[in-house]
Amino acid sequence: MDYIELRCKITSEDIQGISDILIAELNEIGYESYDETDEGLQAYILEKFFDIDKVNKLQVNDIPKVKIDYEWEVIKTQNWNAVWESNFDPITVEDKCVIRAPFHSDTPKCEYEIIIEPKMSFGTGHHETTFLMLKTMLELDFKNKAVLDMGCGTGVLAILAKMKGANDVTAIDIDEWAYNNTVENIERNNCNDIKVFQGDASLLTNQQFDTVIANINRNILMDDIKHYSKVLKKGGTLLLSGLYDTDLPLIKTETSENNLEYISFIEKNSWISAMFTKK
Repeated sequence: MDYIELRCKITSEDIQGISDILIAELNEIGYESYDETDEGLQAYILEKFFDIDKVNKLQVNDIPKVKIDYEWEVIKTQNWNAVWESNFDPITVEDKCVIRAPFHSDTPKCEYEIIIEPKMSFGTGHHETTFLMLKTMLELDFKNKAVLDMGCGTGVLAILAKMKGANDVTAIDIDEWAYNNTVENIERNNCNDIKVFQGDASLLTNQQFDTVIANINRNILMDDIKHYSKVLKKGGTLLLSGLYDTDLPLIKTETSENNLEYISFIEKNSWISAMFTKK
């Protein structure tokens, strides 16, 4: 699978703010991951979904006193690792969990060390949504719990749940590359009993989970919350991310209609992770 790297040079008095808006709008048209730069943003999407006309029609382009120049190139499957290795630094979450690549050395010693070879998959801890999910999970009890990780990406959240004592972990992603990457990463972290499937929420049938984790995007979450609720045990915990703070009212309405009670959220750079429990 080849990807498109879309380079977005932002001219504005508020590059960070415009970058946040641009990410939100690119999410809506299928972009999967991002690297922030001094000039703006690099965004990645499968080549088969790339449409520059959709990019040019984004509302962010019409904001007064804002100019965004777009350039793009194909990132071949065989050189994607080189792209990631040039951008992937180790990250530490709450001094409790360090996430590093196999090529990193001299990283901080933490209670949990997760080794991730990210390739094309989303979930290294650098993006705010993954960081927020990791931070929330570090405060939760997973001992002997059944856990579902939807949109698992690299598998980093499923791996942390397993390291924290979950005895039954299922990871699902619709993307073939993410599926393969999760399989590789669970082997790399000696978490081989995590069950990994390629697919979407239609795979959820008769299972029951104590905790459901979903770090995807708002539209998919809105469609799938009803499925998460059906497989979540009474009193179980639902963690959602891939959301902006402005998305929370919509998500709270949808969860309330599906027998889920809002508990709290945490925020970083306008991205949030929200927690709910099954009534």
